Amino acid sequence: MAEKSFDIVVLGGGPGGYVAAIRAAQLGMKSAVVEREHLGGICLNWGCIPTKTLLRSSEINHLLGNLGEYGFAADNIRYDLDKIVKRSRAVAKQLSSGVSHLLKKNKIEVFVGQGKLAGSGKVAVEKDGKPADTVSAPHIILATGARARQLPGMEADGKQIWTYREAMVPEKMPKSLLVIGSGAIGIEFASFYLNMGVPVTVIEVMDRVLPVEDAEISAMARKSFEKQGMTILTGATVKSIRKTPDSVTVTLEVAGKSQDITVDRVISAVGIVGNVENIGIEGTGVVVERSHIVIDGYGQTGERGVYAIGDVTGAPWLAHKASHEGVICVEKIAGLNDVHPMNVQNIPGCTYCRPQVASVGLTEAAARAAGHEIRVGKFPLLANGKAIAMGEPEGMVKTVFDATTGELLGAHMIGVEVTEMIQGFTIARTMEATEAELMHTIFPHPTVSEAMHESVLDAYGRCIHF
Repeated sequence: MAEKSFDIVVLGGGPGGYVAAIRAAQLGMKSAVVEREHLGGICLNWGCIPTKTLLRSSEINHLLGNLGEYGFAADNIRYDLDKIVKRSRAVAKQLSSGVSHLLKKNKIEVFVGQGKLAGSGKVAVEKDGKPADTVSAPHIILATGARARQLPGMEADGKQIWTYREAMVPEKMPKSLLVIGSGAIGIEFASFYLNMGVPVTVIEVMDRVLPVEDAEISAMARKSFEKQGMTILTGATVKSIRKTPDSVTVTLEVAGKSQDITVDRVISAVGIVGNVENIGIEGTGVVVERSHIVIDGYGQTGERGVYAIGDVTGAPWLAHKASHEGVICVEKIAGLNDVHPMNVQNIPGCTYCRPQVASVGLTEAAARAAGHEIRVGKFPLLANGKAIAMGEPEGMVKTVFDATTGELLGAHMIGVEVTEMIQGFTIARTMEATEAELMHTIFPHPTVSEAMHESVLDAYGRCIHF
């Protein structure tokens, strides 16, 4: 096999890896991507995109069930699960093909197979367990992603205990469902199945659902989910799981008391672990802590010439974080002067349940814990004309400011399409805007985004419409 040389080789073609390769090509570097499975990674093929496609179907199902509120009537409403799943897979395939086109357009060579560090500046590629290629580059970026964490003794079997993969392609709707974990992945699947008519129970070891969100937003989300019919148990620990041919019984400990829940299927959504195995980092200076690779602010690992980006480097496990990290890493390698390390507080987080949840920056509790004197503004969507007109008046926008400097410390939203709106506050944080700029910004009427403006005004005693 002839060794092929590049300026940069990226292991992994997910949203971190392919973006890093494209940015490198834009900067004049000869780039290559090694991908063992699907271009686009977990996000595009088994995560962000196909789940949002499923959630769109569940939103339509919910809307069809409430047509009377909008002056419509329909009989014999039903859905075809096979078509719903096929549409989700088709969307993922379409976008994966799009990534392939982008790499070709940027003259980036793709090697299909398992990539592994093979000495200084070298990567060995195996396909079907056999040597396929050897590539070399002075800069190698590990973008190998992560996978679902398995609870010991409660491992997913793909039949009765699912991970996100099985939950995305059900052959039939379960008669009842238990979701272990109430982070973004768990709550999104809980919301999908609930809105498709499945009785859903969610259990969470922490004292509240969506535990990384602001406590007030978390409480409002729980109230909404329970109003929709979801059963939620917090402070709950899984003790054991017993399977029969027709059911799964989960034994929990809640508030010191044991209880059993029997359901048709279980989804395990208890976090993820980095894909650090079989990539050749043993014997190198690459440091792994709690299954994730340790890096500096620019993606540099402890091994010269080896970098890491995306989910394999730890939280937050978000596609847009991985993409931006890839850009930062490549621009630093290229020697650009205006490269800044990642500011985790400027990464927006979105959960596409119903109602949606979105946030950026510090929660109210975190801002206080950091020593800030704060001003907090809130505005309910119940007072927003567009939300009322849409029939979606449930939710709130909450903003947290430093009382002395006016810095926007954090923004937290729950309600219709807030995942589309959070970017406004993210831009404000990136530009280091204060309350003055936000208050003097003109928001269009009628839009749900007006609630963002009113929340800022409320923090300074100037709210108009509530």
